[in-house]
Order: sequence, then C-alpha cells, then structure tokens
Amino acid sequence: MQPEPFAESPLMAVEPVEAPLRQTPAGVAWTPLAVTAAALAALLALVVGHTAEPIAAGVAGAIVLAVGVGLSLWLLDRARATQAVASARPAEPTPSGAAVASFAVLEALEDPVLVVSGEEPDDIAGRRLIYANAAARELFRTSREAGPLVTAVRDPKVLDTVDEALFGGVSGETSYAAGGVQDRVWKARARPLEGIGGRRLALLTLRDETELRRSERTRADFLANASHELRTPLASLTGFIETLRGHARDDVAARDRFLAIMHDQADRMARLIDDLMSLSRIELNEHIPPQGRADLRLTVKDVIDALEPMADEKSVRFEIRAPEAPTLARPADRDQMVQVIQNLAENAVKYAPAGSSVLIEVLGDVSAEVAMAPRQLGAAHLSLLTPDHAADQRYVALRVADAGPGIAREHLPRLTERFYRVEGQKASERPGTGLGLAIVKHIVNRHRGGLTVESAPGAGTAFSVYLPTVPENCPP
Repeated sequence: MQPEPFAESPLMAVEPVEAPLRQTPAGVAWTPLAVTAAALAALLALVVGHTAEPIAAGVAGAIVLAVGVGLSLWLLDRARATQAVASARPAEPTPSGAAVASFAVLEALEDPVLVVSGEEPDDIAGRRLIYANAAARELFRTSREAGPLVTAVRDPKVLDTVDEALFGGVSGETSYAAGGVQDRVWKARARPLEGIGGRRLALLTLRDETELRRSERTRADFLANASHELRTPLASLTGFIETLRGHARDDVAARDRFLAIMHDQADRMARLIDDLMSLSRIELNEHIPPQGRADLRLTVKDVIDALEPMADEKSVRFEIRAPEAPTLARPADRDQMVQVIQNLAENAVKYAPAGSSVLIEVLGDVSAEVAMAPRQLGAAHLSLLTPDHAADQRYVALRVADAGPGIAREHLPRLTERFYRVEGQKASERPGTGLGLAIVKHIVNRHRGGLTVESAPGAGTAFSVYLPTVPENCPP
C-alpha cells in the first residue's frame, strides 16, 4: 500500500494530469452528452423517414423535422460548452513517481523521521508537525494528520534544537529520553530545510542509543565493582605485611595466623582475576557458536568426582538423576559445559545446609516448554535467558537444586549481574567472586540455550539450563 501524504506536506512533487479526449475528424469531442444528441437526432430522422410519404407535403412533417434538428444542434452545442469548461479546469495534482518512491523510503526507515514547519519565532504553537514516518508515529503515538509539534515532543532541549534549525539555520543535536517502562534514550538531530511559501522547515531525526548507553553504564559499573573487589584483599595484604614488619615480627602465633589470612586473600584475588579473564574471553566469542558436542550425563559425573571433597567437607551429598542413554548437546563446547556445571554445583554446595543433598537432574530430548517448566510448587520462577528457537527445536536440560535458605523474589532478576550478591550473604562464610552466574549466562547464550531459576525463602533454589540438540544422524 502506498503511503498517504499529508495534505500540506511540501515534500510532495505534483504533476498535472490531463485526461485525453477522443476527437472526431471534425474536431467534435465525443462526450456522453454529444453521443446522446447524435442518437436523438438519428431517432428523429428515422421517424421522419417513416412518416415522410404520408405527410410529405404536410405541415406536420416540416414541424417534426425542424424540432428534431434544432434539439440535436442545441444538445451538441451544450456538450461542446461543457467539454470546454472541463478542459479549462486545472487538473487535480497527483504524486509523481519520485515523490511516491521518496515516501516509501521514509516509511521503511527504522529511525523516526519528522518534518516540522514554523512561521514566527515567538509563536510556539506555530511549530507544526507536517510529516512523520511509521517509526515516528509509533514512538510518539501520533497520526499522519498535521498538528502542533508540542503534542508529540515536549522535551525543552529537543524543541530548542528544532527552533535553532528553523529560525537560525543551524544544525544541532541533543539527547532525548522517551521515558516509560522501556527507558529508551534517543539522539535527536535537527537540520534546516529549504522553506516553501514563506514557511521555514526543519528535519528532525532520532537514533536509538539505548543499548549504547546501557553498555557504557554496565562498563562503568563493572570497573567500579572490579576495583572494589580487588581493593579489599589488597588492603588486607598491605595491613598484614605492615603488621608483620612491625610489632608482630617476633610473634610466631600471630605470624602464622596472619600468613594464613594473607594466603586466603591472595587466593581470592587470583580467583577473581581468573574469573574476569574467563568472562572476558566468553564475551569476546559469544556471537560465535561452538563446535563439537558434549554429553551432559558424562560431564556431570566428571564434575561431581572433582567436587566430592568439597561436598564431604560440608557433609553434603550429591544425588544424580540421569538417563542411561547419551544426552548430547550439539553444537557444544565441552570445556565450557564443565564450567557451567561446576559453577552451579559449587553454588549449591555453598548454600546447602549440612546433612542435606544437592540434586542434579539431566533430561534428554525435550521441548523448550518442558525444559523451562517450574518443578517446585509455590516457588517464584523466572527465565534469566530465553533463546530464539524454532517450534520443533529439541533440547537437553540440566537442573541443579539445593535445600538452602532460598532467594527472595525481588533478587531473582539480578542474579546474573556481575558481582551481585543477595543482601545478607557473608563472603567469609560463602567465599566467591560474584561472577559465577554471569559466566554461566554468557556461556549458555553462546550455546543458544536458556537459563531459568526458581526459588522461595526457606525452600531452596534450583537453576535449570537447557541447550539445543540435533539428532545423531544429522551433521553438526
């Protein structure tokens, strides 16, 4: 469907269209009235022809013939006059081919585009919105009809930028926050256009910079959090070194205790740096799908064997439920799958009370609905990562559940943020870098999979990961 232009839009070029007329050799226009007159004249001539013999010498024949010819000539004259008036009337303007193409291009643009007119600098209501493409109409919830600019845009900085383009002939740009639930941020640019009929025109375009601003804010938060996490162990190491060099130089008991703490702090810094480097590598290749395959059933067994000493130290046991048949994730990076299972299992052991068990369940060849379905009645359930998938896509799923204190509903959306910790956790009791779940999310995203969490205070927490798979007889 071609876009319907504004009635007062100056952007539409028009060409007069003259309707062609069928001309006779004598130059008479064959209009409907002319055809009617000719037909009536022929009918009268036929009547006269049939009655001519009986009344050839009579007055009646002459009268009928005269009336018929006169009426035909009068109708023909009226038809010519009507056609002359129609020819003198200016043709209705229609959009040229170039104008229609221009409007189609503007309508297809993803960025909002608006054309604004103005006459007097002091007349604020005189800033008229005379064109808005589809993206602009959706953003500002406006229609095609011309109206005041302030009905769509109320930001003073944007209005000032438009005024500078209209009356100062100066191009400018500013930031525009649309507000609302989405909290979108736009870069608004105003450019002057050539005016028509004494009206000044300006082109206002908007570019969505929400993701860019969000990335900048995330980077700043990341640097602030990383420096804070490193500053604490560094301060501890510096303090203990100064103590050992001072009055505790000859105190053997204090020296051994301080050296043990320094070792723990140095180990924490090493783990933090390792996690930061790992996360950086994962994010760098996150857009590249992995190659190969991984059997989750066997991978879980390998990880559990490595974590058994840690679980025995806390008197926590692992309960594994997995099918006998292979549960292949394809494509998949086995080393990264080990990292995902290890992070989830370590967190479960940290928060599981002594004497409890950690459940690790593996499911093979299930749909996305089954993989992400909640299992714990009364618990809050949230999808932390939802993949784009076809309706017939099959998955292998992994679920790790503990019987720990659980997590309140308001904390669930932020669990995969870097360095985020639930309020009330003590790092001394449950040491960690705060990057484990962020690493899990980015690895799962690279594998085009999904991540969900369900938890309730006092009822434990369960994380579910589901990864796409293809039949064994299909090429990877």
